[in-house]
Amino acid sequence: MSRFQYGQGTALAVALVIPIVACEGDVRVGFIPEDLACGDLNPVYLADGGVGRDGIPALTDPPFVPVEDEVATTYMSGDSRVIGVLLDGEWLAIPHNIMYRHEIVNLSRGSEEVAVTYCPLTGSALAFDRSSVDGAEFGVSGLLFQANLIMYDRNTEDSLWPQMRGAAACGSRAGQALTRHPVVEMTWAGWQDLFTGSTVVGVDPLDADQYSVNPYGNAYENPDNPDYLGFPIPREDDRRPPKERVLGLPASGGSDPMAFPFHAMEARGTAWVHEFHYGGEPAAVLWDADRFAAIAVRPVVGEQRLTFRMENDAIVDNETGSAWNVAGEAVSGPLEGGHLAGIPEAYVAFWLAWAGFHPGTELIVE
Repeated sequence: MSRFQYGQGTALAVALVIPIVACEGDVRVGFIPEDLACGDLNPVYLADGGVGRDGIPALTDPPFVPVEDEVATTYMSGDSRVIGVLLDGEWLAIPHNIMYRHEIVNLSRGSEEVAVTYCPLTGSALAFDRSSVDGAEFGVSGLLFQANLIMYDRNTEDSLWPQMRGAAACGSRAGQALTRHPVVEMTWAGWQDLFTGSTVVGVDPLDADQYSVNPYGNAYENPDNPDYLGFPIPREDDRRPPKERVLGLPASGGSDPMAFPFHAMEARGTAWVHEFHYGGEPAAVLWDADRFAAIAVRPVVGEQRLTFRMENDAIVDNETGSAWNVAGEAVSGPLEGGHLAGIPEAYVAFWLAWAGFHPGTELIVE
């Protein structure tokens, strides 16, 4: 990877071609041998993505530029999606446009070491604390399980980590779970409006064209598109469209897995809030239709437990009358500037992929 300095920003410059494995009839070229074993992963759903290890190159601390930098961000449109993480007190945005071609971004800020990951096939965005694996950087193995990215860590290289499991399935770290880091995902236009003063991965203007398109095709993410490029994936649960985005929470502390479909939340209006218990503690999901975003939070500030109501299309807490945005930040009222902790287990994925990893999910579609 080279870096190109211009103006006040540094932009990413990298030439990549993502090889999408071709199909021959109903048989996909590139399946791994049937005798490959990896822990308890069902070999029926293991596949070779056809790119080889590091064929999709992960990034380490790529250059970030201010969100106001119109030159280094021309590769995105307003409805492009970004993954946001709060590291060392700073909000960082990693666009899907970057992740289509890299899938993993290893970040270090202060004492925090995080891997932000996105699988374009399953639409799943998760961030993991790398300190739980001695600061290991993660790379793309080239293998898939249930069409989902399998990562490897560069401190052991034999350990394989299906992203949506968040735990090593084989190798010397088999069974070890990664500590998760909260993320928030929304449109680029929504991020620019909500997070002025934040930074985003910048791209060399000469390379903007290759990052401006989804190499999997514009139709791939259509909610009704059942195609996962032929890779094997469980298809038993058809309660929602196969690629509708959902905000999901895995089973935890006696709570069954649950998912909040984006289109069901969109039908509730411009903003919406749902309160529930998760893992034995109060929780809430906040929805913002304009930014096409949802986040799961713990409704507590300091020692104060909050409950919510809708007021003039805004989410307002009953205890202080403060208004809250979809990033879990109070934007007005006595608690202005306060922040609700995100639930790190929650993440966005396509419905069919989510249901395959979390059978028995309760759908919240009220």
